[in-house]
Amino acid sequence: MKVFGKGFTGGWIVQDLGNGKVEWNIDKVHMGWIVRGFVEGKPGRIEVFRMKTPHRVLAGGWQSWSPFRVFKTDGYEFSYQRSWMYKDTPRPELGNILSDYFFATDNLVVGFLSSKTAHGYFTLEGDEIVGWLDYFDAHFPNRIQIEPFVILEGKDTSVLLEIYASMVARESGARFSRRSPIGWCSWYHYFLDLKWEDILKNLELSKNFPIEVFQIDDAYELDIGDWLETKEGFPPVEEMANAISSHGLVAGIWTAPFSISETSRLFKEHPDWVVKENGNPKVAYRNWGRSIYALDLSNDEALEWLFETFKKLRDYGYRYFKIDFLFSGAIPGERKKNMTPVQAFRAGMRTIRNAVEDSFVLGCGSPLLPSIGYVDGMRIGEDTAPYWSKGKDDGRPSARYALRNTITRYFMHNKWWLNDPDCLLLRGKKTKLTSDQRELYAYTVGILDNMVLMSDDLELVDEDGKRILEETLRLRGGKPRVEGLMEPDEKYVVKSDGTLSGNTRIEVDLSKGKYEMTVEEYSYLKKEKVFKDGRIFNFYEEE
Repeated sequence: MKVFGKGFTGGWIVQDLGNGKVEWNIDKVHMGWIVRGFVEGKPGRIEVFRMKTPHRVLAGGWQSWSPFRVFKTDGYEFSYQRSWMYKDTPRPELGNILSDYFFATDNLVVGFLSSKTAHGYFTLEGDEIVGWLDYFDAHFPNRIQIEPFVILEGKDTSVLLEIYASMVARESGARFSRRSPIGWCSWYHYFLDLKWEDILKNLELSKNFPIEVFQIDDAYELDIGDWLETKEGFPPVEEMANAISSHGLVAGIWTAPFSISETSRLFKEHPDWVVKENGNPKVAYRNWGRSIYALDLSNDEALEWLFETFKKLRDYGYRYFKIDFLFSGAIPGERKKNMTPVQAFRAGMRTIRNAVEDSFVLGCGSPLLPSIGYVDGMRIGEDTAPYWSKGKDDGRPSARYALRNTITRYFMHNKWWLNDPDCLLLRGKKTKLTSDQRELYAYTVGILDNMVLMSDDLELVDEDGKRILEETLRLRGGKPRVEGLMEPDEKYVVKSDGTLSGNTRIEVDLSKGKYEMTVEEYSYLKKEKVFKDGRIFNFYEEE
């Protein structure tokens, strides 16, 4: 292993970077080493770490939707879609990105503890993994701290990841609501076909479920960027909040606050508020059948608009904010001020948090480490879907791949934020999920103590769906740990002690969509409950 091109050594070292310089020091910590230092000038992209490539790594991309799984490094290739080139990394042009922020292998975790200024990531260079700190084109006349970097070694990868997550939480200033809401979201049944009549119907049906938050997703807004204006058929944004609150529920709303459609009123009125390339608006991604630009979060006028938008939404009565497609705020490009994309992104997140005060903020499609301290919950996987899998393509939404990220990123939960595994789909009709697959998804989410949100036409949730939800809620409250993270066959064991039902264990096989769960309930008798093949077996024994 090498740090800044050198072996492990004591004392401070100063290195000339040509357009800047870096000072660094390495210290021993529990189960490893930590590197700290400073940088100044125009450092660009700095090599921080280098080691021989292991046969397999647990790794993934920079934001919520990026798959986090075991990769075999032999023959590994990074690929992306041109219209979604920044979905998994802000540096797609490099072509050899392996992982962002950190990676794990047998008995080893290597990673950055924060992303406040620079973006940290790892590439494959021949037979070596190389870690980088990327400051893009920013210039620093005075020295600033680098993102601290750790190398942790031990026998249990899960334990190392939990230690790493705790170190990140301290370094990055994690702060979030400890209350995990039970909610409903409109997206995974209605999508863009949502009508106001659907909202009213499900509000009436919500009284039959333990729902606390009722969140309207994408489909109400006039355009991407015009969040305070609704399209034909929807009442004003304020009236939507009032309708939800009148049912005794917390009003929730979806926005993509760092995205601006080329057709929006906002872009037509403020074309200078977007990130540019060669002086022209830069396309962050394409969606909704149009080009989407990125809000320039270094622009004070744009930040003022962002603050006022979210303050008005809060004044209207919304207390739950799902903010989506956040990666667009961190794409590289030309901004008004001398800032890295990470600095600009965090300025935007800080602005939203200040505007909504103590409301619950759920991040989605978001760079991970830069969001710590600003969100209460975080989507930590790809979109779910009303079918288990559509093959090996990680780019397609499916229940299987959403659940895989929920399992492999479990160690972030209750350390950086509350993990949002994406919505449970409990309906008995208009779904290709079997009852076993609905149970597998829901029970794993419960044992992991994650957020629980539904996304069904509540009229289609039958008694079986209600039973699954009730059991899921009884499985929360424990301290989970996952075994088998480094196994490539997607078979995991999730254990949790102290759930509301007792100590639990679930063995999942994602490739087959099968599970077996054991619950040791609290009782004067020792009771073991075994779930297998959709059936429940109870075994009793005197203690």
